[in-house]
Amino acid sequence: MNMEVTQTYNYAFLDEGSKREIRRSVLKAVAIPGYQVPFASREMPIGRGWGTGGLQITLSLIGETDILKVIDQGHDDSVNAVSIKRLVENCSNVSTTENSEDASIIQSRHRIPEIPLRDDQILVLQVPLPEPLRRVEAKEKDTKRLHAEMDYSSIWLRLYEDIVRWGKITIGADYPSMVNGRYIFNPSPIPRYDLLKLHQANGLFLFGAGREKKIYAIPPFTDVKPLEFDDYPFEVEKFEGLTCHSCGSKDVFLDEIYDADTGKKRFQCSDTGYCQTRQKESGYLV
Repeated sequence: MNMEVTQTYNYAFLDEGSKREIRRSVLKAVAIPGYQVPFASREMPIGRGWGTGGLQITLSLIGETDILKVIDQGHDDSVNAVSIKRLVENCSNVSTTENSEDASIIQSRHRIPEIPLRDDQILVLQVPLPEPLRRVEAKEKDTKRLHAEMDYSSIWLRLYEDIVRWGKITIGADYPSMVNGRYIFNPSPIPRYDLLKLHQANGLFLFGAGREKKIYAIPPFTDVKPLEFDDYPFEVEKFEGLTCHSCGSKDVFLDEIYDADTGKKRFQCSDTGYCQTRQKESGYLV
């Protein structure tokens, strides 16, 4: 007997039970800013380490009326960003965009868009290592105890040792910060330049670590303060006197690139969606 078998996936790939469990974890994370909420990370059709934590959050939240933007280190057209967008498009009916202002959900790896989030937007960040104390403590049970006791002396000592050895704090991306005066957290490997965008922001920031099975959040209007000493204040990357060669933008995070033909160094916006919008608005010609 011949039988025609058709296989279909649930809307947004994940089954409804998985979505509910992830949403409950997200709600707890929002209620306790900076606290790492464990969740049952599912197997995804992409390898762990390629954004499975962020993707599971996105798939559990996305709905028919949402518009999705996916960026990878600021780029909309990288292999990882394009693959994630294609997966979401294939298993849901949502549309995608490269303009952050048009998106209701933005999934990102290593960057926060240049244009600040509105109160109706959610930014989902992919996180490889959610535990900020892993730099100083290898055991998970001990890091949990240190968080519970709010004993962060070891991470402060780590920063002090940097100053003694190098004359400055050498941590660049993934800079440890205090959330809501309670928990120290890892902001994912975003540059220091982006870290200040988390402080008292209008939008909701969600962080998903698929391999480590953790979710945490920065709700709107929450204090986020980078760790610093009075005599060694926190500093961000500086680009004084530099402009994007494609759109002429200043006061943005710039990538340093080299022309393959001439070998000359030039700079361009890390946020390619922002750069393209600026080119259209200003008519800037390279």
